[in-house]
Amino acid sequence: MDNSIESNEILNRLPKHLRQFIKPQNYDDYSAINQAVWRYVMRKNVDFLKSVAHKSYLEGLKQTGISVDSIPNMYGMNRILKDIGWAAVAVDGFIPPNAFMEFQAYNVLVIASDIRQLEHIEYTPAPDIIHEGAGHAPIIANPEYAEYLRRFGEVGCKAISSAKDFELYEAVRHLSIIKEAPNSIEDDIASAEKHVAHLQKNMGDPSEMALIRNLHWWTVEYGLIGTLENPKIYGAGLLSSIGESAWCMTDAVKKLPYTISATYQDFDITKPQPQLYVTPDFAHLSLVLEEFANTMALRRGGLSGINKLIASKALGTIELSTGLQISGVFTHVIENNGQPIYIQTDGETALAYREKELVGHGIATHKRGFGSPIGKLKGINLAIEDMSPRDLSAYDIYEEQQITLEFEGGVKVSGEIITGKRNLQGKIILISFKNCTVTHKDAVLFKPEWGIYDMAIGKEVVSAFAGPADLNSFDLITHVPSSQTIHMNKSEKQLGLEAFYQQVRDYRDGKNRTISRTKVLEELIEKHPNDWLLPIELYELAYLGNEPKLCDRILNHLETIKQNRPKVGKLIDDGLAIINQKSVIN
Repeated sequence: MDNSIESNEILNRLPKHLRQFIKPQNYDDYSAINQAVWRYVMRKNVDFLKSVAHKSYLEGLKQTGISVDSIPNMYGMNRILKDIGWAAVAVDGFIPPNAFMEFQAYNVLVIASDIRQLEHIEYTPAPDIIHEGAGHAPIIANPEYAEYLRRFGEVGCKAISSAKDFELYEAVRHLSIIKEAPNSIEDDIASAEKHVAHLQKNMGDPSEMALIRNLHWWTVEYGLIGTLENPKIYGAGLLSSIGESAWCMTDAVKKLPYTISATYQDFDITKPQPQLYVTPDFAHLSLVLEEFANTMALRRGGLSGINKLIASKALGTIELSTGLQISGVFTHVIENNGQPIYIQTDGETALAYREKELVGHGIATHKRGFGSPIGKLKGINLAIEDMSPRDLSAYDIYEEQQITLEFEGGVKVSGEIITGKRNLQGKIILISFKNCTVTHKDAVLFKPEWGIYDMAIGKEVVSAFAGPADLNSFDLITHVPSSQTIHMNKSEKQLGLEAFYQQVRDYRDGKNRTISRTKVLEELIEKHPNDWLLPIELYELAYLGNEPKLCDRILNHLETIKQNRPKVGKLIDDGLAIINQKSVIN
């Protein structure tokens, strides 16, 4: 892991291929404007959410050490999160769905460390630290929900994607980046939106990853809990959006009972959601997850599972009934009466048993692919895997024996047996041949001159899932995102505005009480007349300091801003209302 990233015992468990997504948080890169955005959103959220969020939210803010006044330092958060068995890491925006879920399986919260611009303070399509830190982190303090999140990651990272899923992921990532970036050209945004819409309409049948991603969206991101008549918020997307958290509570948003049917409800990350799902409790989430998992190739295997892997065009694994696991890019399957009778991979392939690579059967041995029959021998009720040593001998299946094995469906394996491998239960899982020919009808599947033929043993495919069985079998450190989060060079004017924000923050924190807030206001009006957030911070200081004349000047200026920028009017009113309410309470 990068030396500038503070690790701990939870992060130390992460495999290398996940660490490639982690980046340092670089806390000093947050400007005073960034801190003010965090503070405004959190104050407004906590003020509103205390009555509409699940009780775990406010409790979780305390337990996870998240401050309302300052962007969380993840390394400080980790010292607290480890007490509930979790950790957090910083990443750059969206990462591939399988990786995101695999982090969850290791009890690691992925946090996009950038923060939304002031112009997008109510909602951003890009993941940011407000969404991740203020939305996801507090709820994981609830043990039942935390286990759901971990289990979701464990199941979700095995979901098989389609070849189009990754293309859509890259398109959505690009769209989220340019929509959040300053100075983006409207035509570029429109073009990116059009591309995402085109991909979404032409995805074909949804993959397992697409379906489970829907479940993730309608629970972890946009979930409600309780009754349809009086739901509470627990989804991070709602908890971190000062606009949508309020809107979702209105009758304009349809509330539906959460069931497995949510897997087929698509979503648009760039728009508020027209419907939301309500779970009665966190335990119900796990029941629906298990119901969906029972539909996955992970648990069903079979021909459909193999075909899903072939369609994905990506590294995947099948597990046979003997426990032997074959990992590679599956390209072909021969079927008979709806059953797979021969499978074939292309390129580097590895064999494993119980997620541990078989000695001598890594990608160096099977660098050009792997093929094997599956099923029972023709005319013999007893499968090879169930044969005792006496049975094997009776059918001439033993070392140095020249033999022809004909399988149901017509695959024939002819050669001299060299040796075999057994699993811990004593079942034979692999037989190696020399001078071997493998055929199916008129097709030759393996020739003697190709070398040793290793035949997998298994009467059926019991599981198929994304990724390798043994993470160490392949080089998985290959992710290069097609687009990076855009950080613009700051103009002199922007740096000047940041300096004003910093002065006010230092004053509030007691670091510098010598500044004149009246002078800051005057210069702000002169140089940055459209900025609305810093005047609210100045108003708070003046209000608490019992300075009615300065308060009036600030309020007059804010009224001018509201006339010039009607869209920020509600943001201004809400900010002032929080200050007045806090002052009355205090």
